[in-house]
Formats: sequence, structure tokens, C-alpha cells
Amino acid sequence: MVIPVHDLNPTRRTPWVTYALIAANFVVFLLTPGMAGSATGESTLAQLCHLHAFTEHWALVPRELIHGRLPALVPTGATGVGVHGPGCVLGPPTYDKSPALSVLTAMFLHGSWLHLLGNMLFLFIFGNNIEDRMGHIRFVLFYVVCGYAAGYGFALLDAGSGRPLIGASGAIAGVLGAYLVLYPRARVWVLVPFLIFLPLRLPAWIVLGFWFVLQAFYSAGDAVSDAGTVAYTAHVVGFVVGMLLALPLRPGTPPPPEPRGLLFGRRARPGW
Repeated sequence: MVIPVHDLNPTRRTPWVTYALIAANFVVFLLTPGMAGSATGESTLAQLCHLHAFTEHWALVPRELIHGRLPALVPTGATGVGVHGPGCVLGPPTYDKSPALSVLTAMFLHGSWLHLLGNMLFLFIFGNNIEDRMGHIRFVLFYVVCGYAAGYGFALLDAGSGRPLIGASGAIAGVLGAYLVLYPRARVWVLVPFLIFLPLRLPAWIVLGFWFVLQAFYSAGDAVSDAGTVAYTAHVVGFVVGMLLALPLRPGTPPPPEPRGLLFGRRARPGW
């Protein structure tokens, strides 16, 4: 997997919405029970139970979204001791949850610092140009629509699952799909893990095309990876919806400036 670092595609206006989305994701993560100190890997049972209750309340759960009803028992956030030892207490839900609204709230939840930083890196690098091309208001709507499409797409393919889905990656996948359509020849500096991290400047169509093919390959077997932590199907759906929504904007999109310098050890050739 290549790691994008910077794209050579200047913008005409400040991407305030992109910055606001990144800030909101960090604030929500820091307010999520037990997440601020998760980098140490040390969590008490009480913290884990509180986190499970918080996630169950605000995350997208496919079974709830498709069938429109809450489970009879959910984590309460309390701890207790049962026949199998200490664990999290389950009880009837004490809150009203809108499954449709949970698609939106789930976009701002992340399961770890790595999950958050990875998503925000992609949004920071590619979101500014899409916001610049669409405008602030349309970009907000675009981001939300891609996130909802990714969430519902995942839920429809795994309708019986009670596993919570969290993360902004479905919406950000839509941003990547739009970038591929609008700026396929923009150059992107990436780090390629090959014994060491090798810096290369590649066209966006290679970077994002490879990313999409990888997501599609992983999603072909199941809606979730074997580890049950990555919703690849949501990435694929968000990416495709982002591409389709960006297609009408392609004719009027100015091309990125031609880069100067070296590409793969030789002069970059226009049009490659």
C-alpha cells in the first residue's frame, strides 16, 4: 500500500470545510470514552465497557439500519461479574436511536489513532481540491451523500450483522473517486514501502486506481475483512458514488499544472 504525502495540485481558495471536518473528527475522537489514551494500548475493563456502550449508541449497525429496530439488549457501560467472570453488563437500551441518523454520526467515530490519522491524511491531501472545484456548500453535501451511500451499501450487503460500523472512510472514498475523475494526471508524492520507504511522484490515476483495485479485491470475498475491522465494501461503494457525482464537473475542470523535475528517474513527460 502506498502512503500519499502531498499532491502537486494548488487550490484557489482556502478549504475551510475540509479543515472543519478534520477538526471535528479529532474533537469527537478525543471525546470518545477511552480513545484519547488508546495509543498506550492500556485500557481497563470499565473503559472498554464504556466505549462499547458509546459505540453501540452512535455507530451504524447494519441490522438496525435495514430492519429499523433496536436490539433488546445493549451494553450499558457498567461492569459486572457473571458465570464466565468479569465483563460488560447488558440491558435494555435507555436511549432513542435513529438508525438513519447513525449513518452520519458514525462518520465521525474512529476506533484508534491509526484509523483516525489514516483517514484524515487522505482527506487533507485530496479533499481541498474537490472542495475547491465544488465550492464549500456542494462539497459538504457531496461528502455526506458519499458517506450515506457507503453506509447503506455496506448495510444492504450485510443486513443481518449486529457489528457496529464506524469511520469516515466511506465518505473519504467518495472524495478519492471524485479526485480520480477530475484530476487523474495530478502528481502525488507517495511513500512506497520497499525495504525502506521510497519516495516517488506518481500520477493520481495510479495511486487512486491502485487503492480502489485493492479495496475491490478485498471486498470480493466478504463485506468485512477476516479481522472484522475494515469495511472494504463501504470503500468501494463510496468511491464509485464519488466518481459518478464528479462526472458532470469534469468538462469544466482545469488540468493541474505540469510538474517539473524528475519522475521515475527521468524527466516527466506531458500527458503521461
